[in-house]
Amino acid sequence: MLDDADRRLLRHLQADPAQSMTQLAQAVGVPLATCYKRLDRLQAQGVLRGQHVAIDWAALGYAVEVSLRITLDKTDPRAFDAFLAAAREVPEVTEIQTFLGRVDVRLAVIARSMSHYQRIYRERILGLPHIADIEALMHVATIKNQQTVPL
Repeated sequence: MLDDADRRLLRHLQADPAQSMTQLAQAVGVPLATCYKRLDRLQAQGVLRGQHVAIDWAALGYAVEVSLRITLDKTDPRAFDAFLAAAREVPEVTEIQTFLGRVDVRLAVIARSMSHYQRIYRERILGLPHIADIEALMHVATIKNQQTVPL
């Protein structure tokens, strides 16, 4: 599916996604038009899904990060869909992941302070439908946050 030029393109794009298209084409060793065509093809194939901005929530005053591992009451066949729809509406939920296993869902929640987190937890999280169990993990430090893959 990918040839050497595609892999070089993706490696350079991962290393510096803000570089200009001209810089990217030069780094990969292909003409600018070829670089555009390859990126368009990789996007059409679903390899590239878009560009994202990484926000430092702490710089915006969100000092508390909590990971909530949630087990749902699965006696209702609509439990997953109802829970996910309601969780999407909580503004402080920055990420939702689903799993197979003992834990069904993980929510990443940000708050400005512990008292702010307690309000979010009591007023918004506990009101989400079909929760059977919640385990909260307080974020202490990020040791590795690598968004790149070896190509």
